[in-house]
Amino acid sequence: MTREPASGIFRSGLLPQAVLGAFTKLNPVKLVKNPVMFIVEIGSVLTTVITINDIYSGEPFLLNLQITLWLWFTVLFANFAEALAETRSKAQAASLRRARSEATARRIITNNETEVVAATELVKDDRIIIGEGDLIPGDGEIEQGVALIDESAITGESAPVVRESGGDRSAVTGGCTVLSGTIRVRVTANPGETFLDRMISMVEAATRQKTPNERALEIILVGLTAVFLTVVVTLQAYAGYMAVAITVPVLVSLLVCLMPTTIGGLLPAIGISGMARLLRHNVIALSGRAVEAAGDVDVVLLDKTGTITLGNRVATEFITAPGVADEDLVETAVLSSIADETPEGRSIMTLGKEYLGVRGSDIRAPEKAVFIPFSVETRMSGISWDGRDIRKGTRDAIQKFVTQQGGSVPEAVQEAVNSIARVGGTPLVVADGPQVLGVIRLKDVLKQDIRDRLHLLRKMGITSVMVTGDNPQTAAAIAGEAGIDEFVAEARPETKLETIRAYQQDGHLVAMIGDGTNDAPALAQADVAVAMNAGTEVAREAANMVDLDSNPTKLLDIVEIGKQILITRGSLTTFSIANDVAKYFAILPALFAAAYPSLGLLNIMHLATPESAVLSAVIFNALIIPCLIPLSLRGVRYRPESTEDLLRRNILIFGLGGLLLPFIGIKVIDWVLVVSHAAA
Repeated sequence: MTREPASGIFRSGLLPQAVLGAFTKLNPVKLVKNPVMFIVEIGSVLTTVITINDIYSGEPFLLNLQITLWLWFTVLFANFAEALAETRSKAQAASLRRARSEATARRIITNNETEVVAATELVKDDRIIIGEGDLIPGDGEIEQGVALIDESAITGESAPVVRESGGDRSAVTGGCTVLSGTIRVRVTANPGETFLDRMISMVEAATRQKTPNERALEIILVGLTAVFLTVVVTLQAYAGYMAVAITVPVLVSLLVCLMPTTIGGLLPAIGISGMARLLRHNVIALSGRAVEAAGDVDVVLLDKTGTITLGNRVATEFITAPGVADEDLVETAVLSSIADETPEGRSIMTLGKEYLGVRGSDIRAPEKAVFIPFSVETRMSGISWDGRDIRKGTRDAIQKFVTQQGGSVPEAVQEAVNSIARVGGTPLVVADGPQVLGVIRLKDVLKQDIRDRLHLLRKMGITSVMVTGDNPQTAAAIAGEAGIDEFVAEARPETKLETIRAYQQDGHLVAMIGDGTNDAPALAQADVAVAMNAGTEVAREAANMVDLDSNPTKLLDIVEIGKQILITRGSLTTFSIANDVAKYFAILPALFAAAYPSLGLLNIMHLATPESAVLSAVIFNALIIPCLIPLSLRGVRYRPESTEDLLRRNILIFGLGGLLLPFIGIKVIDWVLVVSHAAA
């Protein structure tokens, strides 16, 4: 996926399209979706008509002409902000669209026959064969085989991934390439309904729905506009009664300056760029509400394995039973793990070889040895040969095994097992027939930055909840080490759903991430549900976001981006309203100072004339929108802090800044107008 640098907001390739889009959006049918700017456009049309009439009738028209031009610039700059956000998204969509080609597919007719068809002819439930070097023609589930797949066209990541039939790593996505292996795939989407099609649709913002928070803010803006419209209409009647002449263009200028035009012009751009920001993190938002909810989430549900820990427990220590030599325990543990292909088994081999100082080739299984693989039923594995039975497994399983052999588990081994469990480790007991030789300590390794990330969540006011199948002792130890707020131990597949419902009933908004079929019910229930792209189709259909990188910790990024969108909207709204207060002091004193000389005290900027005051305010109102476009597209930087600190910072920076900047800007513009008029 093509990633756009943060500094490329005004890249030359985007500007012509954005400028054209700004003019296209002048269509009232399109602009009516933004009520604030729609009213500005109506005012612009009205002042245009008046100006043209003044020109033909020989009346003075220069002031009205300048007001008219700057009112049109106000609308165009607002349209430009939205058009630029859409153009950037469409550029990303074009990059995704190029990932598709006129690919062909080998569709299975019978068990032994295939036919070559265009990828666009594939329909749901077709079976296809994809071999080495082939482009995957559409979304599907692997029914047979295993393959190494290049998913960089979708995820932007160069490292290939393994996909295989069965389990939670069986989904494949159209547009990717098979590097090695041959797989049989069942197509899961019709043309136009593939995951890539949905990505393009969302990126282009063609189906972007306004979020509840955005709609609520829009209602407030429309309400403020209605209030100021009433004020301006009333002001005209009052001015007539006091024999103060106020022209219609000046009244329109007053209305435009007092309305929240700044946030009204930038609001669409903030929403579109927010979804684009998620995409740059390789997350596709399938629902506008999910983007909004991500900013309001206060409970995050996390799996232990793969999210909080690396997913593979690692052997870290051998603890011998009384009277047993260290070498005997290590050699026996290594023998029991020769055929153990689990990550835990391989880590035991690695640790054992380091202790014994041998290479892998120096360790071989005895002749005629029989390997006993691990199973859920027995909860142990090992090796048997020449009447010797070596086993490693859970305490209960080994205790039962040695008891049947006529032995017992020493008390010292029992204490070692309990000690390991108390600190979050996983003990594996090793036995040679009836004799227990000792314990292997397995440890869940935390992801490198997970503790810091969880600390940031806590500073955001978000509760982290770990769900794990481990026993309560192990779960408590991992939670303490990682900094988890709460945990649910010995969880069954349905526990996630029950946990989410319980938090929601208490009024919380819950986010979770999942990849398996058994996660689908909980994903459907969660307010923010993130499915990993490598997961099953069922999980992706139940979610309202998809993480293309299949990185479980991405949930933390999504929450942060959601909060950044809300903060950006709130900050610019504060700035816009503060601007209106300052512009009030620029225009009203100038309009009525002649009739009420005492109002001159409010002309604290000492603007030259009523005409220059009005024009300066209109020009400033128009220019501030393009100046804020980079901030609206990039987003206000989010810092984890309390609501009180956030509000204080918002008021000090955007409130006070929005109040002071117009005084400075309008005064400078007024000075330039006076100087240029004098020079003319």
